[in-house]
Amino acid sequence: MTYEQARDELIDIVARLEAGAATLDESMSLWERGEALARRCEYLLAGAESTIAAATGSADDA
Repeated sequence: MTYEQARDELIDIVARLEAGAATLDESMSLWERGEALARRCEYLLAGAESTIAAATGSADDA
């Protein structure tokens, strides 16, 4: 799953949760999926950051 796919699905999940129309069980499933998607996005962003830092010779001081 690409960053964009994970982000878009996460945006959809947040909207569904904010709408408040889901049952408790559905909300919990959506929350768990959202957590997994957020972790995926963080992982992909960290990888991109590492790649850029390596390519530019930047240290991770920021």
